[in-house]
Amino acid sequence: MLAMILGIILAYLAGSFPTGLVVGKLFFGKDPRQQGSKATGATNVFRVFGAKAAIPVALVDVGKGALAVFLAAWVGRNAALPREALQVAGAVAAMVGHVFPVFAGFRGGKGVATGAGALIMMAPVAAIFCVLGFLLVVGLTGIISASSITAALILPIAIALGAQGSPPNPWLLGLGIAIAIFIVFTHRANIGRILRGEEKSFEQFRFLRRKKHD
Repeated sequence: MLAMILGIILAYLAGSFPTGLVVGKLFFGKDPRQQGSKATGATNVFRVFGAKAAIPVALVDVGKGALAVFLAAWVGRNAALPREALQVAGAVAAMVGHVFPVFAGFRGGKGVATGAGALIMMAPVAAIFCVLGFLLVVGLTGIISASSITAALILPIAIALGAQGSPPNPWLLGLGIAIAIFIVFTHRANIGRILRGEEKSFEQFRFLRRKKHD
């Protein structure tokens, strides 16, 4: 039991590493939480500092999720629980750490990239469907928040329909539901802006839009 708890704590700490804040402070002398959406995730880092900063932030945040899943399962490997249960606990802990990081005053990002890293480790086939949903929405609208929410909602559906095998693993299905609920929760303010037509769009990402002809 103690090993399981330690694994979850380590997963939370891995998720808590404030990548966006570190990049902003180290290379730009600024806190990304003071501008844009006031989050430390790759989307706001892109908005504030540009792609050269956002890409490594996204990659490290994805890596945090993958590392957390590994740590939770490995450290707690002797616990009387299925490996998948430990991985789910690690994934959720990492996402909570990303959103409420102990190293950054409990003010972080939205948990999308970190959740994606965990998902790649646990349910790679379902992750493909999530990516396709994300790309479709971002290609049509350019709105990252709407694309992230769509991908999160696709996840439990894909798992339930057998993307990771049939019948679906209950722990994976639980992870899918947990991620969907968590991402909707962290994007609740974005949802309000989307409904009011106020959410900002990255026009350069709308690769599926119709081109205007003279």
